[in-house]
Amino acid sequence: MSAPATPSPTTPATPAAAVPTAAATPRRLLDWRVRFAALSVVWGFSFLFMKVGTEAYAPLQVSFGRVLCGSAVLLAALAWRRERLPRGRRTWLHLTVAAVLLNSLPFTLFAYSELTIPSSLAGICNATSPLWGMVLSLVALSEDRPSRRRVAGLGIGFLGVLTVLGAWQGFSGLDAKGTALALLAALSYPVGWIYVRRTLAGAEGSPLAMTGAQLLLATVQLGVLIPFFTPAPGGFALWPTLSVVALGALGTGYALQAQYRLVGEIGPTTAQMVTYFIPVIATAAGVLVLGEELHWNTPVGAVIVLVGAALTQSRPRRRP
Repeated sequence: MSAPATPSPTTPATPAAAVPTAAATPRRLLDWRVRFAALSVVWGFSFLFMKVGTEAYAPLQVSFGRVLCGSAVLLAALAWRRERLPRGRRTWLHLTVAAVLLNSLPFTLFAYSELTIPSSLAGICNATSPLWGMVLSLVALSEDRPSRRRVAGLGIGFLGVLTVLGAWQGFSGLDAKGTALALLAALSYPVGWIYVRRTLAGAEGSPLAMTGAQLLLATVQLGVLIPFFTPAPGGFALWPTLSVVALGALGTGYALQAQYRLVGEIGPTTAQMVTYFIPVIATAAGVLVLGEELHWNTPVGAVIVLVGAALTQSRPRRRP
């Protein structure tokens, strides 16, 4: 998935000052629960779209098509709202790094991983991002102190990862390289979130403008790399092409806008719960649509990972 607007060290982030408030969000025609469910489905199916896309295109081409279509959607939304892209050399330099960490690198790593692992496993690996985020935030963010509940969540989440991977079987039948790439992609997100928090907090620009610029930079980055690492596609097969377009237009462009609106309407705590539905939908889509094989340890381990991730996100209640 791409990075939604949640300025937390363990969840996808945009500058904290740019996150909309509930008071400033206009009333929507559809109930937020309907839009929440739609966002969960779109992000959950993103791993299926990547899998189908790699049937005809190289992973770099899939991730390039993703950011190209995603940035086109966001730039069109900016033009419709008559908003400008952010200004300032410093802002664009930091957004360039953010584009690598939050878009170009993880999108490409996930696409490469799905050459050899099921889309359902890639979706579950994505759910480990909050676990990586907690570990990194303890090192990089001195104000983020651990609690017993969050440390317990980290241990539970790690146990869930071992369950998904079938550690007691010696990881037999599992492609180590593909799984490692997916886990590395999940790690890239919290690295990027922390970087954004430390460098772009308070920067001028709406979440839409900042993310539009970030995806535009990711498009340039991948567009420069493609000629050196992948040959031109021999053709444009229908379903892989539609999958890449859907991955970018829906799974990135639409999804980010939907997430921003949910954050402004119901707050980041509730909005970020969408993260916990993604591996469930990714697994269901992989099994039902692509016919991927499912062993008992995959869904059981996914549930354990999600429980651990939820605990690492928890914060102690403030006393009145």
